[in-house]
Amino acid sequence: MKPPCTRTGSAHKGSSPGCAPACWRRYDRNQKNGCNEDEYLDCGPDSVTVVWTEGRSQADLSLFRLGSCFPTSFSATQAVFRVDFNDCNFRRLVTGDYLMYSNDLTYGSSDSKSPSFTHPVVCAFARPKDWYPMIYDPVFSTVGVGHLVFHIALMNDDFSGPAESTTFALGSFIPIMASVSQKTHQPLLLLLEECVAATTPELQPDSLVYPIIANKGCLVDSRMSGSKFEPRQKSSELKLSLQAFRFGLGQEVFIHCKLVAWDPNGLDRTKKACYYVKEHGWELLDNYAYSTLCDCCDSDCKSRRTRSIESGTHGVSQKAVLGPLIITDETA
Repeated sequence: MKPPCTRTGSAHKGSSPGCAPACWRRYDRNQKNGCNEDEYLDCGPDSVTVVWTEGRSQADLSLFRLGSCFPTSFSATQAVFRVDFNDCNFRRLVTGDYLMYSNDLTYGSSDSKSPSFTHPVVCAFARPKDWYPMIYDPVFSTVGVGHLVFHIALMNDDFSGPAESTTFALGSFIPIMASVSQKTHQPLLLLLEECVAATTPELQPDSLVYPIIANKGCLVDSRMSGSKFEPRQKSSELKLSLQAFRFGLGQEVFIHCKLVAWDPNGLDRTKKACYYVKEHGWELLDNYAYSTLCDCCDSDCKSRRTRSIESGTHGVSQKAVLGPLIITDETA
C-alpha cells in the first residue's frame, strides 16, 4: 500500500497531479516515491537515500545540496545523497504520533537558465510509544510505585491531537500540552516550573532567551499578552495557550522547559501554576481560593519551608525541549 502524501510545499516539475514534492512515509525500502518523477526517496530508520534526476542538460549536479551536505555521488543526470539523520542539519520534530525528519534539497547555481530552488525532503515515522527524543533524556525515576515519563508537545487548536503545522502567525496562539505518565502510580500534579524561548536547541550561558514561565511557575508572558493556562482535565496534564511573540521572528524557535511532577495536595509558593488575568491580577490555576500563592510572582518566589523534608514527599523534575517552530508576521 502506497504511503499517503502530505502537502509540504509547492509542486515542482515532474510532480504527479495533486501531490506535493515530498511524501510522509513509513520505512519501506526500495519503494519508488510515487509523488515526484524527479525524486527517489528511501527513508530508513536512521538514514535516508535521496536520488534527484535532472533533465536539464546545462545543470551542474555537483551544485546540489541536501542541507549542508554535498552529493555522495553524481553523474550527468543524477545527484545521489546517502546520509544519516544526524548529519546535514536535518531537523527533528515530534508531534503526537509522528517522528519527523526534514531538510531541504537546494540547487545553488547562479546561471539564469538553471534558477536556484528549494525542494522539501521529509521522512515521517509512527513514533513507538516508548520512544522519546534523546534531547528529552526521559526520567525513569521511582516515586512511590511505578516509572515516570514526561512529555511535551505542540497541539492543534482544541488540544484534541498533535499540531498539523509548526508555523504560527504573530499574535496567534501556540497550544502546548505537557504531561507525565502515571502507570501504577499515585496521582501526580504536572507543573511547568520554568520555560524560555531561544533560537537554539541547546541553551548556552550567553544564549539570548525570552522568558515565558519563571519564578517557580509564574506565566510571566501573560503579563503582556493573552497567554494563559487552560482549565485542567487531568492533574497529570497541563495545557498552555501561548500567544505567539516577536522574539526570534522568522527564525527557528525552541521552547526549553522544566517539568515537575508533584503531590497534588502540596501546592506552595515554589510549586504552582499561576497566570495573570487583566481584571484580577495573578490567579492560581488549580484553586482560585489560594491565589495568594501567586502574590510572589512580581517579586521572588522562595519556599517558606522545605515540605519535601518535613512530609517525605519528593517531586521529580525533567528538562525538555520543544521545537523547532517558526513565528511569522503576516502583516509585514
